Amino acid sequence: MTDVADAEALILDRISRLPSETIPLDSATGRVLRQSVYAERDQPPFDRVTMDGIAIAHCDWQAGMRDFDPIGVQAAGSPALEVTASGQCVEIMTGAMLPHGADTIIPVERIWREDGIVHVEVTLDVAARQFVHPQGSDRPRGSTLLAPGMRLGPPEIAILAAAGLAEAEVSKAPRVAVISTGDELVEPGEPVAPHQIRSSNDRAIAAALSRHCSAVVTRALLKDERAQLLTRIRELHDDNDVLILSGGVSMGQFDLVPGVLEELGVELVFHKIEQRPGRPMWFGISANEKPVFALPGNPVSTLVCLYRYVLPALNRALGLPPDEPEWVRLAEAVDFAPDLTYFLPVTVSAASDDDMLAWPRPTNTSGDFVSLANTTGFVELPRGSDRYPRQLAARLYRW
Repeated sequence: MTDVADAEALILDRISRLPSETIPLDSATGRVLRQSVYAERDQPPFDRVTMDGIAIAHCDWQAGMRDFDPIGVQAAGSPALEVTASGQCVEIMTGAMLPHGADTIIPVERIWREDGIVHVEVTLDVAARQFVHPQGSDRPRGSTLLAPGMRLGPPEIAILAAAGLAEAEVSKAPRVAVISTGDELVEPGEPVAPHQIRSSNDRAIAAALSRHCSAVVTRALLKDERAQLLTRIRELHDDNDVLILSGGVSMGQFDLVPGVLEELGVELVFHKIEQRPGRPMWFGISANEKPVFALPGNPVSTLVCLYRYVLPALNRALGLPPDEPEWVRLAEAVDFAPDLTYFLPVTVSAASDDDMLAWPRPTNTSGDFVSLANTTGFVELPRGSDRYPRQLAARLYRW
């Protein structure tokens, strides 16, 4: 049986980088950048006015002038006007280019007009270049704005657009087949017999893949029949980059998945991990170098294995760096006798000393997925102890 850290290392060592593609910016949200992005121009590209008001030459203010002759109005997007004589000003709008010959903005709240002249409060303190965002002060032309390995959210999309890019090179969205196995499973909306249960693991896996990996997911619900498993898993393997199976990986008479995968030529990397829940997890690599994750069928086990092993592997395939560990402290002591790593569902809240406290929310069994509602995620409690004291630091994995 494999230790948790060894299982993680064995998986990550066998994960290959997905290819890249170039897509329109409108479709790039949530994808992982695979190119460097450079500033098309200085940012901002001109001395940018940051306040509605008037633009003056500061030397006029220093000379004692408090009344100014407006020579025009300049809005954002208009070419710069020019102050050519002493005592002139330009009525200016936020976002506009600083007029030539002017270097200082006086806010509109501190001025008034009378008989065509703009008057300024005489007691106002005016500094040179106030309310001017200098050209290139954010980034100079040619500087690096974004680097590969970054997930594109709203700020990054704005930066790509500001760099003049209508398209971006990103990692291809992984095509993932999510396969639930079991004669007892019935799709939502279909009639269900007393001896059957609803298929929910595949929906939970698909939701996590959509949220965290922008994956293109194909779901399949298969019976515990070797012929069907062989045919459909082979087809789904050929059409996808990754296989994630749920169920059929333990030691029972109808746990057919390991044997079927072996028959399909998938190389076993490990089977079973020293952990609870999720001990029977299976991982292998197909002849085409595609990862195959076979997760236990109990819903809590499925989700724990998905977040602890599968999602980090997919992030590596996308080109993302590993997540920074997030640490919390146990709000209560926890007893756990088996010599296994314990993945414990928790709800997290802020403590008065800026620590985050994790409140244990153990499930009734590994089939009790309803108890996971409104939990934050789970903490990893390392094997080797049968009691984990209050205030113990533990790593948190968020759903």
